[in-house]
Amino acid sequence: MSATIRASAAIALIAMLSGGCYLLQSAQGHLALMSKREPISGVIDRPSTPAALRAQLESVTAIRNFASSALGLPDNGSYRKYADIGRPYVVWNVVAAPEFSVDAKQWCFPIVGCVAYRGYFVEKRARRFAAGLHAKGFDVVVGGVAAYSTLGHFDDPILSSMVNWNDVELASIIFHELTHQMLYLPNDASFNEALATTVAEEGVRRWLQQQGRDTDLADHLLQQKRYLEVIALMNETRNHLRTLYASGLPPPLMRERKRETFEELRESYGALKGQWGGHAPFDAWFAADVNNAHLASIATYFACVPGFERELKAVGGNLPAFYRRVRELAKLDRQQRDLLVCGTPQGP
Repeated sequence: MSATIRASAAIALIAMLSGGCYLLQSAQGHLALMSKREPISGVIDRPSTPAALRAQLESVTAIRNFASSALGLPDNGSYRKYADIGRPYVVWNVVAAPEFSVDAKQWCFPIVGCVAYRGYFVEKRARRFAAGLHAKGFDVVVGGVAAYSTLGHFDDPILSSMVNWNDVELASIIFHELTHQMLYLPNDASFNEALATTVAEEGVRRWLQQQGRDTDLADHLLQQKRYLEVIALMNETRNHLRTLYASGLPPPLMRERKRETFEELRESYGALKGQWGGHAPFDAWFAADVNNAHLASIATYFACVPGFERELKAVGGNLPAFYRRVRELAKLDRQQRDLLVCGTPQGP
């Protein structure tokens, strides 16, 4: 999941013109990363390049070409360069939610609008900021993120933090991020992320079919089915907690009911793992202290996916027609979009 919940470096673009320690660290981290880029073709041709890295970058090149030729995603310089960042994650995201709320705290910036996280290029800064929020009573999660996007403002590279993924995971992240470059609405994370998730899943399916990899596609679809079952558990828990937090119970009793609800979520997750032979998505999450912030971040990425899948099915899987429909939806106001795509109006 950390590959999906990512920081937008477009925030860093404003840092060069604005003050503030957070924006300054964003600009410094972004510029340091961009300085490490080199053409993938050159890395592949270099005799000293390890064979495993060369193979991964050859896959990236094929995936990148497929994204534009077969999926109609932007044909630009993104993901045609490589950067060795020398660490396992490029940024660390901080997501927070009030103790008695399942809605993530928002931070607002020029260009990108409001987002439900703060991204840091230095882990200790992320954890220091998270500790401050926790001291104020927020539920907080800090997650390392291996991928990085500037929403097309720069030519985004493939990072060394990504090259240990298999080609299905690489394809998914490339398709996802290029979708953001095609269309991104400030202040509507649910729309943006659900659209990119939908296109990425359709793209992966077509990528594997084009190569005749039926077994890999079947495995992928099974993993996605399990993934969505866990998401459904989390959404059910989130809805239950939303009702609890609106109940007006005294804080001590509400706190106890909250603890019981998260314990029930853990038990349900454990039952799913048992059905699947002891392995399931989100193991790392459930190994930690799952809280409101975890649930809020999941909702941002998946709440509106069924609506976009309906729109794609309605045009017979024709991606150009789907993109035209999505651009029309983007012209509507937030409430109209949410009624059409998400089923129910979303909060501000």
